Amino acid sequence: MLDWSLFSGAFPTVIVVVGIVAGAGLALFGGIGRRWWFLVVPAVIVGATAVTFLLLWLVTDVWRPFPDRLPTSVWVWGGIAVAAVGLAVAVQVLAGRGRVAWLRRIAAVLAAALVAVTAAQSVNLVFQAYPTTRTALGIDYPDQQEFADTPTHAARLVRPTPDVPLEQTWTPPAGLSMDGRVAQVQIPATTSGFPARPAWVYLPPAYLSTTRAQLPVLVLLSGQPGDTNDWLNGGRLSDRMDRYAAEHHGLAPVVVMPDDTGGQFANPLCMDSKLGNAATYLTVDVPAWIRRHLQVNPDPAAWSVGGFSYGGTCALQLALTAPGVYPTLVDISGQQEPTLGDRATTVRAAFGTGPDAEARFKAVNPLDLLATRRFPQLAAAVTSGDKDAQYQPAARRIAAALQAAGVATELTIVPGGHNYEAWGAGLEAALPWLGRRLKIS
Repeated sequence: MLDWSLFSGAFPTVIVVVGIVAGAGLALFGGIGRRWWFLVVPAVIVGATAVTFLLLWLVTDVWRPFPDRLPTSVWVWGGIAVAAVGLAVAVQVLAGRGRVAWLRRIAAVLAAALVAVTAAQSVNLVFQAYPTTRTALGIDYPDQQEFADTPTHAARLVRPTPDVPLEQTWTPPAGLSMDGRVAQVQIPATTSGFPARPAWVYLPPAYLSTTRAQLPVLVLLSGQPGDTNDWLNGGRLSDRMDRYAAEHHGLAPVVVMPDDTGGQFANPLCMDSKLGNAATYLTVDVPAWIRRHLQVNPDPAAWSVGGFSYGGTCALQLALTAPGVYPTLVDISGQQEPTLGDRATTVRAAFGTGPDAEARFKAVNPLDLLATRRFPQLAAAVTSGDKDAQYQPAARRIAAALQAAGVATELTIVPGGHNYEAWGAGLEAALPWLGRRLKIS
């Protein structure tokens, strides 16, 4: 049951049907008489609509925890959930006394909860963030293990040969499982002081063997808002990397998923500024931890960085400002530039209002850097969803700017909008290119 799909099959349909029935029952049988139908129900609908619009204003115009506006369907489902809660509260007030009244109260609470679950599932279908009940409930992954259970150094290490793909020198031991493992780790912000949350790592089959291949590295970043395990949940990273590894004798990049924001709704713009030293954390602290705790290829040419949405923009920023650390990047549905909604707000929040504030922003803004410098040492894969009306033009502009600056660039349009359908597909589409670039295949 934990691995039932929330996107396909009978289970998602059952959730919607149960929610509709619960909502209808709450409206039809929550109260009795004319007052319920002509006063209570209309008042709850009007109140729920007002609350929803108030939340819309507070989130998008006052709080602004993320630069993108939420789709209309998200707010509609939010309003439906608020209305269900309002009806349940009305039942508690008006039900009266006695056994039947208490049964009605309990039924109303259950019905409102079912409507709320249906609303959450409907929003989940928009973003495709939680593919199974396991990921939605935050239960441990089937392939999860304690990082301490992985030997720091293998008995035998197969080192890469210069200019020779690793799969030509690597022979997997007999009986090697083609299933990788994931583990949660803490990457300290020793230099940056960044308030980093625990990170995750994916270890491919060839890393887990007693004969270990010295593998390349992919630092993979999440969007904003987001968490460090978003790639494991909505991105289905383990399945995608396991499939790639199975096609390459157990070989795949070691994937490290560090915190790139410092909080679910934080937005440090992936730079060192008043908002935090995110860039130093990702280019100094994270690589230092990887080299100290993971037996990977130390050659910078074997290191890459990628991400989706905010994380895609962040990957682009890191590659351009620290090309010696990450000479290969994967930008999946990235923003046109790091932003808190508009350029003026962004510059003010990050660098204040001094005379050099705009110049400091331009010094780390990808399109400004690409317009003034060349980066022939870099290579980039840029992807976007075919239904992503906002970010597909940004992807095309970024790809063109990269190419003009001497970066070997591949642009790929995949199915999906600005959601995990496109983000997961974008990574999978880039993996063959990435494998060749990192000398796996």
